Amino acid sequence: MPPPSTAQQKVFIAQFVSLTGASERQATRYLKSTGFKINEAVDAFYAAGNEPKTSALETKLDGLFDSLRDDGNDEKNKLELESTMEYLSNKLKVSIENAELFIALELVQAPSVGEITRKGYVDGWKATGVGATHQEHAAHIRKLKSSLSTDTALFKKVYRYTFVAGRERDQKALSLENAMIYWSILFSPPGMSWETANHDWLELWKSFLNEKWTRSVNKDMWNMTLEFALKAMADETLSFWNEDGAWPSVIDDFVEWCRVKGITKSESMDVDADA
Repeated sequence: MPPPSTAQQKVFIAQFVSLTGASERQATRYLKSTGFKINEAVDAFYAAGNEPKTSALETKLDGLFDSLRDDGNDEKNKLELESTMEYLSNKLKVSIENAELFIALELVQAPSVGEITRKGYVDGWKATGVGATHQEHAAHIRKLKSSLSTDTALFKKVYRYTFVAGRERDQKALSLENAMIYWSILFSPPGMSWETANHDWLELWKSFLNEKWTRSVNKDMWNMTLEFALKAMADETLSFWNEDGAWPSVIDDFVEWCRVKGITKSESMDVDADA
């Protein structure tokens, strides 16, 4: 691989300084020693006994977080519901009615839908390297939003974090009611649409759950629903499924429910099962 251009080297140096608080001279030395591999350079910096310093970017982000706080309602290091919603709606221009909401919550590692911590805010925005203004942050969210439906890695990250932020305090699972709401949000634009040429899988899934499921949604069910959805979007015959697979029983029951209703062809699934 050819060495990075001078312009690229400057970008890496700026990122290193932003992440570590080191001087440009230190950044250049560590980056050169690792072939300008930013993660390896940062690891080497800390392995050498260097202590992390508060960078100029962190100081700015810290101040930006303070500007969002309501001294009368918020703790020093946490935005409560009203301040969180004010920030998301008015500063980031995020719609709280679609998947854009969860892009923002994942980025700042919000512990719940109505709460943002100082650490999550500063660390999250620092890691993006996009700057320290609300305008730059809003532009970054818009960029992520535009690729959410096509970037599977981004969608998975946002989807999985929704389970964390969406739980009621001290609960290990999502209530079925909330899970249904979040699936509707995530599997609709600007998220991925869980549908194929012949089937609206999101509506089928919700209908099945309304008929057959009365329990809460644990982490495994939540995550495996996404894996199933991605496979179903690629193969609406569900030929990838077989009864000996590692799917949760609720997925097995859903496939059987679909078969009984004539939504899938049992022959294609049987071939896979006998393979």
